[in-house]
Amino acid sequence: MKRILITGKNSYIGISLEKWFGNYPDRYKIDSVSLRDDLWKGIDFSGYDVVFHVAGIAHIKETKENSHLYYKVNRDLAFEVAQKAKNEGVKQFIFLSSMSVYGIESGVIDKDSPLKPKSNYGKSKLQAEELISAIEGDTFKVAFLRPPMIYGKGCKGNYTRLANLAIKIPIFPDVDNKRSMIYIDNLSEFVRLLIEDSKSGLFHPQNKEYVRTSRMVEMIADMHGTNIRMTKLFNVFLKLISINTVKKVFGDLVYDKKMDDYKNRYIVCDFETSIRLTEK
Repeated sequence: MKRILITGKNSYIGISLEKWFGNYPDRYKIDSVSLRDDLWKGIDFSGYDVVFHVAGIAHIKETKENSHLYYKVNRDLAFEVAQKAKNEGVKQFIFLSSMSVYGIESGVIDKDSPLKPKSNYGKSKLQAEELISAIEGDTFKVAFLRPPMIYGKGCKGNYTRLANLAIKIPIFPDVDNKRSMIYIDNLSEFVRLLIEDSKSGLFHPQNKEYVRTSRMVEMIADMHGTNIRMTKLFNVFLKLISINTVKKVFGDLVYDKKMDDYKNRYIVCDFETSIRLTEK
């Protein structure tokens, strides 16, 4: 039985992962810990095979006043946890990074795409990766996950905002775009496979299908019995708008499918089913 410690006791991903691993009670023992105070420093990590570091700052508006918090939490705290894990004999450290490390707002990300984060969130995640990479060794394997937008029942962020729009508005732009996304159960199964295989390296898990935003909104509306009409009337204007939020919703941003080392082995739920499970 593998013992796994999740840092980020009350995080959406941490809670979801613990629930998913509950399907394998004889194979994994899961504990979680909050990093909001210093009590975690007194916990003995030596009894764990894996530390999955989820704790971090996300989904808050960046300002000059809070910029330092990203580096304090997403970088410095992450590195401190990784150091403790290594010093106390943990064999595998999994770090939840982000697609934001590429700093790309539209297009295709492949294995040759440069790392040029623009936000404090993306910069702090990349700097954490660099610090943690420096302490990796033969007895301390490190896996970095750079998932696209994560969604699922109870999630926060852009998916929830779109879902709320789908329920409230009568009309929505019909744009033929493509987005990489990953359903929470698919991500959880991916992490399980990483642990099972004791893998290290960079990983970019995503759903098997790219997502078209208007189709997703249409499916969400249908789940709630809401009539929403799709129109191409606004498409020309949307292309002219340079606001980041508009680009995030209607632009193309995908991972090249060749970047998936696991070849969809972790896909336990297709896109249509995942929307039903998220919205039911």
